Amino acid sequence: MITFNLIKSNQPAYSFIETLLHDSFPIDERRDDTQQREYTDNNPLFSCYQICTNDKTPIGLITIWSLNGFHYIEHLATSPIVRNKGYGKLIMHHLIEKIHGVIILEVERPTDDLSTRRIGFYQRCGFSLCTKNYIQPPYRKGGNELPLYLMFHGTENIDNQFNDICKEIYTHVYNKQI
Repeated sequence: MITFNLIKSNQPAYSFIETLLHDSFPIDERRDDTQQREYTDNNPLFSCYQICTNDKTPIGLITIWSLNGFHYIEHLATSPIVRNKGYGKLIMHHLIEKIHGVIILEVERPTDDLSTRRIGFYQRCGFSLCTKNYIQPPYRKGGNELPLYLMFHGTENIDNQFNDICKEIYTHVYNKQI
């Protein structure tokens, strides 16, 4: 059993979140710490959770945006000490139970074994791959955009809503107007 514990940046547990974000995501795949803390504490659309086992051991993080018509998973990471031990599947099942409706997340395009396996993992958890062209905008000035795909759960497809989904993500997550 696992739990998602809502975290604010002034809590001692936040140092675990910030360290795991830095260790799990390159700079082009995360915002700067000041803005991350600001969103964590003050953005009503954004929630940051520490993922813990039933004995309260921290094992991961997940950040979730509640956007118009769907929930967007921005970051999901497990601690290196629990990777490949089945926690990812438990986390995804808990997420699907916790969030009703459509869930969207970004994945790297399948260019190597790791990105291919990651897509397969999400598919085994009930997500579907949308291969429409999606570009992740830069998180910061001078940052790089990334060609990614979206994956979804809770609907048969997102083809008709793809442009609206992208607009919501770009506007709220990346502060980019399209």
